[in-house]
Parts: sequence; C-alpha cells; structure tokens
Amino acid sequence: MEEPLALHPVKLYVYDLSKGMARRLSPLMLGKQLDGIWHTSIIVHKDEFFYGSGGISSCAPGGTLLGPPDTVVDLGNTEVTEEIFLEYLSSLGESMFRGESYNLFEHNCNTFSNEVAQFLTGRKIPSYITDLPSEVLATPFGQALRPLLDSIQIQPPGGNTFSRHNGQS
Repeated sequence: MEEPLALHPVKLYVYDLSKGMARRLSPLMLGKQLDGIWHTSIIVHKDEFFYGSGGISSCAPGGTLLGPPDTVVDLGNTEVTEEIFLEYLSSLGESMFRGESYNLFEHNCNTFSNEVAQFLTGRKIPSYITDLPSEVLATPFGQALRPLLDSIQIQPPGGNTFSRHNGQS
C-alpha cells in the first residue's frame, strides 16, 4: 500500500519596501493611493525563496535584512516534495528567472512568487500585488519616472543565491 502524500504549507511573505512612505506620499506624487511597494517571497519546505537582480535566492524565513514580513498570506498546501521543488527552481533559475532577466515592472519578485505559487498550489498571489506596476505606470508621474525606475535592480540582502548544483557539474 502506498503512503499518502505529505502536505507542505505554502506561505507568501509580503514586505513593503517603502516602509509606509508609499501610503503617505503616493497621493501627492501619483494622484492615487498606494498602500505599499511590495516585495514578495514564497515560504515552503522551511525556507524563504525570492527573486531579484541576483537571480533566485533563499534564506531562513524572515532572514533577509528586510526583517519580518508586513503580511503573511496562507496560500494553502502542496504535495510537491522538496526534491521536485528544488529541481523546478533550478530550471526556473536557468531559464525564466535569471538575474539579468529582472525588470522592476515586468519581471520581478512578484512575478516569481506568482509563478511559484501557481506551481505549488494552483493559486495566484493577490492581485493588489501583481497589479501595482501597471497602476504606477498608468499615472503621468509613473510614466515620467519609468526610465529611471527601469534601471533599478532590487536584491534584498541576506539571502543566498539559489543553486541546485552546489559545486557539482
């Protein structure tokens, strides 16, 4: 008789990179209220996984210099084993989520979290997070700042660049 598949909890950590400044300044600068500038990561198999200009990284949950998350969203459970998940991440790191593919508006930490959440649970991350770039770009100020913002690379310090190979070829 086969063992039942173990269920592993999947969480989304949500950080406000502006530390509350977006909420206070966005009405003046953008003409609309933003609650935060969101950075997200996926917590599964006892680690936190995120994407930035350095590629896919991992750390202990809450282990980046961002500290504890502002919000934790329960995304459900997955039957995906740690081994299969790490193989999946390795393939993402070699294809869609290489460091040089990072773009603040179109291909960022939230794009990564959304992709991984769907792989693990079949669920997307909340739309208020994934819709934020288009909300900013829909404003005149966002359009004016786009050339500058496109050059910004974000890599939260404190994580280790994810590598499945660990020195093996």
